Amino acid sequence: MRPQSLTPLFAQVTSLPGIGPRLGKLVEKLAGPLVVDLLWHLPFALIDRRNAPEIAGAQAGTVATLTVTVDEHLVPRNPRQPYRVWCSDETGRLCLTFFNGREDYLKKLLPPGEIRVVSGRVDLYQGEVQITHPDHVVPLDQRESILRVEPVYGLTAGLTQRPVQKAIAAGVERAPALPEWQDPAYLARNRWADWKSSLASAHAPAEEQDLAPLHPARARLAFDELLASQLAIALVRHHNRTLSGRATKGDRRLHKVTLEALPFELTASQKGAVEEIATDMAKPERMIRLLQGDVGSGKTLVAFLAMLIAVEAGAQAALMAPTELLARQHYATIAPLAEATGVRLALLTGRDGQKLKKETMRGLADGSIDLVIGTHALVQEEVEFADLALAVVDEQHRFGVHQRMALSSKGQAVDLLVMTATPIPRTLMLAAYGDLDVSKLTEKPAGRLPIDTRTLPLERIGEVVEGVGRMIGTGARVYWVCPLIEESEEVDLANVEERFGLLSTRFPGKVGLLHGRLKGAEREATMAAFAEGRLSILVATTVIEVGVDVPAATVMVIEHAERFGLAQLHQLRGRVGRGAGKSSCLLLYAQPLGETAKARLAIMRETEDGFRIAEEDLRLRGAGELLGTRQSGLPDMRLADLAAHGELLQAARDDARLVIDRDPDLQSERGKALRVLLYLFRRDDAVRTLRAG
Repeated sequence: MRPQSLTPLFAQVTSLPGIGPRLGKLVEKLAGPLVVDLLWHLPFALIDRRNAPEIAGAQAGTVATLTVTVDEHLVPRNPRQPYRVWCSDETGRLCLTFFNGREDYLKKLLPPGEIRVVSGRVDLYQGEVQITHPDHVVPLDQRESILRVEPVYGLTAGLTQRPVQKAIAAGVERAPALPEWQDPAYLARNRWADWKSSLASAHAPAEEQDLAPLHPARARLAFDELLASQLAIALVRHHNRTLSGRATKGDRRLHKVTLEALPFELTASQKGAVEEIATDMAKPERMIRLLQGDVGSGKTLVAFLAMLIAVEAGAQAALMAPTELLARQHYATIAPLAEATGVRLALLTGRDGQKLKKETMRGLADGSIDLVIGTHALVQEEVEFADLALAVVDEQHRFGVHQRMALSSKGQAVDLLVMTATPIPRTLMLAAYGDLDVSKLTEKPAGRLPIDTRTLPLERIGEVVEGVGRMIGTGARVYWVCPLIEESEEVDLANVEERFGLLSTRFPGKVGLLHGRLKGAEREATMAAFAEGRLSILVATTVIEVGVDVPAATVMVIEHAERFGLAQLHQLRGRVGRGAGKSSCLLLYAQPLGETAKARLAIMRETEDGFRIAEEDLRLRGAGELLGTRQSGLPDMRLADLAAHGELLQAARDDARLVIDRDPDLQSERGKALRVLLYLFRRDDAVRTLRAG
């Protein structure tokens, strides 16, 4: 049960003053549905309203708080003209300007002849001092309430600063005093205040430096978040380690047959990864290993060799992929190898016919099928295995923890191998997986040539189309990636359908279209036509980012490359250069390019090393963005910035390990406070493993 003390923080945001149902929806879009979500929404700037000059001393471009007498209202005859209110003090005149101003409202706010305190950005208009739409207008006795430093929050369309500031201030006020979960020595060494004071201070910056990520209040909150995350990972791992495992040992006979059937040698890192997996599987504890390999580094083959160990030991193995496209592709890669080794392989997806599905399920239940490749269909309740020993999860960041666990629960102490083609920087590895055992595939398979990457401004798109025409004349196949499916008012990007239309006119009958809104069957038919060479150009959105494998495709054109993150550009580029031919990647960008976009495109030209690209991506975008991609499965950090808080992350990891060594059930005084911390950051999963113990 969540501790009673946290109840005020887990109330709906609409329970805060000034946030009704309409604003509630906007606040939810901005930060989340609960009070605690709003508390994690820290200010990114400040406005200093302590500057209180007389009118003559007010400087254009600054924010000033002025005490004035209201002189007269100039009500416009035409509603398109601004409504002006003239005010003065002993040193001069001030014009307050309102667009679409309502007379009754403004006369009540600024009664002629009375003194008012107004605050806002000062402009000079035709020599007169003016404030357009002042931020604050209050009677003289409320002057002190304005003369302060105001936090500035990120907003979403339809929200203004005032209600957000007011709601957050009320939320901070409601925040309870909580037991101290930090290690006292570490707290003292960093000179950090308690949780509630740090929260209040982070929302009340007085100087620019109070907004820095390493300011004591912000660093303390970031460490709390990192500690909750690391402790949750450590608890789940401790729980998994203490469950009895099974030793799965193979005799390498199938392994040998496979290697003889391959037309090439394994790379050194593939051999190393297979050995690490085999060693883990042979131990009595459960294996949880991450196989990290760049695009085209041969992860599927390593997974197949790992799956064979289970078969050699008389058990079964399953590989789960996030999309049907990927599942079918793994199947196409593995089927010939399974045939050569005499292993029975099946495919299970949501779109299989009932008859085929039943047959496959019968084979899995009676053990006549050794290996299965599938989508989420594998974790349905009716799917049963005779003896599942190894579960392989591909592109695991696309699955929730529950789906991974659901597959593992289909057998006794199932070993887990998770694969990702997204190279993850070391800091993020720690943040997402604690210290998960990792095997890395660092080389490309033999015979792969480097990809020639070039950047061109969009104005030269005509030349690119001509070049593409020449390439397809020689039998080449081309991917053409556009960033959006349909016109949106905000982003007038090359619409994928429009680009498809234009290229189809130029190359009739040669162009296919692929995007996420197409039905599965249409997508597969288009992919098949492209793979078989009936289509020469595939115009697509980023649905082709992961796992599409057409060795004959040698050209990748990416429009508006400046809009993509580095990791995504790298993934897309990895769709070419998979055969023996020379491949090229053209990155088309809109001018002018910002500094970050420039740096990003330069790195793409310089290197194909996914691990270096991932580190650069973290440096350029900061972890917020890398983690912000919701589907990344990486923890959603609201307070910690991994680019700035790397050292805190290391400390949080060490602290979490120490806690688990000394107090794995969190029963000590500090342990109980740490339970509150886990609930505060919604790491309820970890608390549940404690209870399931």
